[in-house]
Amino acid sequence: MRLIKAQVQKYRSIRDTGIFDVDLGKTIFVGPNESGKTALFRALQQINPPAGTPKFEALRDYPRSEYNDITSGKVKPGNVTVVTGWFQLDLEDKSAIPELFRECVYVIGRQLNNFEWHKLEGGPEVPQYVAIFKDLLRLAAHVDGRLPKPADGQAEPPKPSAHLADITKEWTDDTLIEGKHAADLKSWLDGVLKYVEEGNTVEEERFDKLSSALQIDQLKKVTQDELRSRLPVFVLFSNYYRVRPLIHLGHLAQRLQSNILDDKQYDYGNECLLKLLGFTAQQLYNLGNVAEPAEANAAEFKNYRDRLDRRSYQLNAASVQLTEHIVSVWMPDKNRDEATRLRIVVDKQYLKVVVEDEHGVEIELDQRSEGFQWLVSFFVVFFAEAKDNHKNAVLLLDEPGLSLHGLKQRDFRQTISRLSENNQTLYTTHLPFLVGPDELDQVRVVEMTDRRVGTKVLTSLTASDSAGLLPLQEALGYDLAQSLFAQQRSLVLEGLTDYWYIEAMAHLLRDGGAPGLDQRVALIPAASAGKIVYFATMLHAQKLKVAALLDSDALGEQAARQDTLVHMLGNKRVLRTRDAYRGAVQNPEIEELLRSTLIGIAMTGLNWDISMKAAIQPERSIVDIFVENIPDFSKFRLAKAFLHWCSDHKLSDLTADEQSQWGNLIMLINQALE
Repeated sequence: MRLIKAQVQKYRSIRDTGIFDVDLGKTIFVGPNESGKTALFRALQQINPPAGTPKFEALRDYPRSEYNDITSGKVKPGNVTVVTGWFQLDLEDKSAIPELFRECVYVIGRQLNNFEWHKLEGGPEVPQYVAIFKDLLRLAAHVDGRLPKPADGQAEPPKPSAHLADITKEWTDDTLIEGKHAADLKSWLDGVLKYVEEGNTVEEERFDKLSSALQIDQLKKVTQDELRSRLPVFVLFSNYYRVRPLIHLGHLAQRLQSNILDDKQYDYGNECLLKLLGFTAQQLYNLGNVAEPAEANAAEFKNYRDRLDRRSYQLNAASVQLTEHIVSVWMPDKNRDEATRLRIVVDKQYLKVVVEDEHGVEIELDQRSEGFQWLVSFFVVFFAEAKDNHKNAVLLLDEPGLSLHGLKQRDFRQTISRLSENNQTLYTTHLPFLVGPDELDQVRVVEMTDRRVGTKVLTSLTASDSAGLLPLQEALGYDLAQSLFAQQRSLVLEGLTDYWYIEAMAHLLRDGGAPGLDQRVALIPAASAGKIVYFATMLHAQKLKVAALLDSDALGEQAARQDTLVHMLGNKRVLRTRDAYRGAVQNPEIEELLRSTLIGIAMTGLNWDISMKAAIQPERSIVDIFVENIPDFSKFRLAKAFLHWCSDHKLSDLTADEQSQWGNLIMLINQALE
C-alpha cells in the first residue's frame, strides 16, 4: 500500500496545505527555513504513527492565533480533521479483500481529538432505500401470494409485506441500507426465502440482487478493517535523534524513569536502540549488576550464564542486522571499509556502539564521520519503530544529510533512492545536492509567504517566495556547471562575444581549407576577464587541459598578470590577442583582428559609420571609436552582425591581414592545448 496524496489542515503553522500528490518512490519537499516542512512531517506521521508517539494536543498543535475558537467552543476538536492520506493498493492488498473493492483508494484521516476515520473511494456504494424499494415490494407481493392457506378455523398468518412495511415505515428515499437497517432486511429476506418459487428465474434473481445489496455495507467494513491492518507505519526521523556511542545504563535508566530531561529527543535514539535489542535500560543494568553465583550451585550458575548469553546473542543479532543494511546503502559498490562491521557491546555498565574496520580495529561510533553516525542512528530508529513491519513503512526524513559534504550529499541521494525501493520515502531539504536534475517531477515546494495563509504545498515548480526554489536553482546551476568538464581541452574566454568570433572564424577557416580549431577544444565564456581565474581553477582541478585567451586591453593585462593564473596554467597557456595581432593598436581586443571587416559590416548592416574616424586613427581601438561616435553602440550587436555576415561569406572575403592574424591565433590555441 502506497501513499498517493495527502492533506494537512489546522496544525501549527498550517491552515490548509491543499491536497498534494506523493510519488510512489520518493518525494522531495523543498523550502526555506520556517516554511513549515517539519510541521508538515509531524502531522503526516499521525496517519499511522509508531506506538508511543505523542498524539495531537489541541493546546500545542492547533494554530495559536485561532486557539480561542477551541476554548470558546466555536470549534470542536472532533470536527477538525488534521491529516488525511489517500493510499493506492498493491497486489497483496487486493488479494486480501473482496473483488468488489480491489480498484478502490483507501482514505484515512485523523482528527484533532485523535479520533481516526477511514473510508473507500470507488467500488460499489452502500445503496439507498430508493434504489431497492421497488424490488422489495415486488418480492414481498410474490411471497405474499406463495403463503400456504390456513387450515379451517385458523387465523391467516401475517403477510411478509406487512412485516416489511413495519421495518421500513420510518425510512426515507435516502436512508442508507447499512447497520441495523441492513440487518433487519437480511432477517426479513432469510424468513421469506422458503416462499420464493423455485425455478422462477425472475424472483430468484431479484432475491439474489437484494441479498448482494445488503452485503455491501458489511463487505465494505470488512475491507476497511483489513486495509487498516495493512496500513504502513510512518517513521519520522530527525537529525536530533542520535545514538550515543557510549551509554551508562544506570544513568539512562534513571533519566527515563524520572523524566529528568525535558527534551526527550536527547535520549530518543538510545531508547530506540534498546527497543531494537529487546531490553530496557534497567534490564541491561540489572544483568550486569548481578554477582556471579558460586559455580557449585549448578542451577543458579546456568541461569546466570543463560541470561548473559541471551544478552550477548541479541546484541550480536542486532549488530549483524544493522551492518547488513548500512553496508547495502552506504556506498554499496565501493568503499566498503566505511563500515566493515558495526558492533553493539556491553562492557559492565556501559553499552557501546563501535565500528570494526577491515583490520579488526574497533573505533567508537562518534569517531566516524557525521554522515555515517546519522545513517547508523537512522537505521536504529527505523528498525525499532517499524519493528517487523519495516518493509511496509513510509519514511519521513527531516533534513537528512546536513552534515555531509556536497559531493557526499549527492551520493546519499542515491542511498535514499535505494531505501525508497522497499519503503516509500518522503524527505525535506534545502540542500541542492539532494535534488537531482532528473528528479524535478518528484519535488514539492513548501512555502509560507503569509502567516495568515499558512504553509502551502505546491505540486508544480512555482513559488511566490523565490527562496523556496533556491535549492532547485542551485541544483540546476551545478548540473549546468558539470557540462564544463565534458571536454578534456578547454579554452576560457573573457565573454560571449569572444566565443562568437572564435566559433565563427573556426568555421570560416575550416571551410576555406585552412587549419581550423581542434574540435576537441571546448570554448567557455567566463563573463568577464576577472572571472577567468575562477573558471580556470575549477577546470584545472578536474585534471583537464586549460588555456585562457585574454584581450590585450587593461583588464585583460591585469588578469594575465594574476599569479594564480600564471602558476596554474603556465605562460604558454595564457594567450593574449596581441600574440596574433599585426597592427598599430597598442592594446588590441579581439575585434581588432577583424578591424576592416567589422567597420564595413557596421556601416552596411547597422548604419554605424566610423570609416573616416578609423582611417585617420589607425593606432586607436575600433571599440573605443565606436563607443565615442555611436550612442547606442553594443559589442553584442556588432558580434551578431558579424555572425549574420558569415552565413553568406567565406574566408576569402576577409582581408589578407585578417586571414593571417586569425590563422596565427587558431594555431596558438591548438598548440597550447596539445
